[in-house]
Amino acid sequence: MTAGEIGLGIQGDKRPGEYAAIARLAESHGIVVLSVYADLLYQPAIGPLLEMAQATERVRLGPAGLNPYTMHPYEIAGQVALLDLVSRGRAYLGLVRGTWLEAVGIAQTRPVAHLAEAAAVVRALLAGDTDGVAGDVFRLEPGVALRYRPFRPQVPLLIGAWGSRTLALAGRIADEVKVGGTANPDVVPVVRERIAAGATTAGRAAADVGIVVGAVSVVDEDGAAARARARSEVAMYLAVVAGLDPTFTVPDDVLATVQTHVAAGDHVAAGRAIPDEVLDRFAFSGTPEEVAAQVHALFAAGATRVELGTPHGLTPGRGIELIGTRIVPELGR
Repeated sequence: MTAGEIGLGIQGDKRPGEYAAIARLAESHGIVVLSVYADLLYQPAIGPLLEMAQATERVRLGPAGLNPYTMHPYEIAGQVALLDLVSRGRAYLGLVRGTWLEAVGIAQTRPVAHLAEAAAVVRALLAGDTDGVAGDVFRLEPGVALRYRPFRPQVPLLIGAWGSRTLALAGRIADEVKVGGTANPDVVPVVRERIAAGATTAGRAAADVGIVVGAVSVVDEDGAAARARARSEVAMYLAVVAGLDPTFTVPDDVLATVQTHVAAGDHVAAGRAIPDEVLDRFAFSGTPEEVAAQVHALFAAGATRVELGTPHGLTPGRGIELIGTRIVPELGR
């Protein structure tokens, strides 16, 4: 089996300077992609990404992902163009519909149209195409153009998705799909099939669209401690992702208990309610050997990149070091 790529997903909750240190450490250990989440009410992804771009030379960088419900596509185009300029052509753009937006009064109607038309506006602006975009959600009038020259006329597009219609859209227009919040290899063939439905209509091969799988990750030589930390970290995401996986059912009583504790702000208690078999489907956790086995299974299922997400270890630095020195070399064998 040929191993795919290993990337890191990084939450926007750190202090200035910490992102650069993480990026330098990751690049030194052979990590090839660094993604910054743009989760609701965390730091805007562009700040950490620019810091990491200036601290590195090789890794690809991008937000995973920006949301056209909360940011207009012209602003998205500007941010990714700036990142591409600072990184000298290493940027990618992730677009997602996001979740939890009801907390700030935003209704998520017509998600496929939002994503498709946002991508069209961004691509037109970066390419200098002044024909305009006549969308139902977003419009770009003929003659409208950026008032500066982007580093590249196009950057790779990743769409975060689970649903059939959004994955079909990705099959038509995206370079990669990000399936977030899962470590389940059984999901990969389902995603590939849903991508193929869109790729066929666009005259593309489904294999042309990479599949990125990512989730909470905690790696430590003390596997039990790593799994305990992962349980509390993944609890807040479980309620969102559990219902999206068509190959695995989280027991109703487990989900209800986790949701109750998360709502009360007790993520440790929520994590204790997550059984091993559920944890292993929705997070990467344990010793380096255990996490490497999870990643191997995803590559064998057809994933092209695995994104190991925050917090990486019991401390971020130690987790990244173990990923780089114990997991990346193992996957190359």
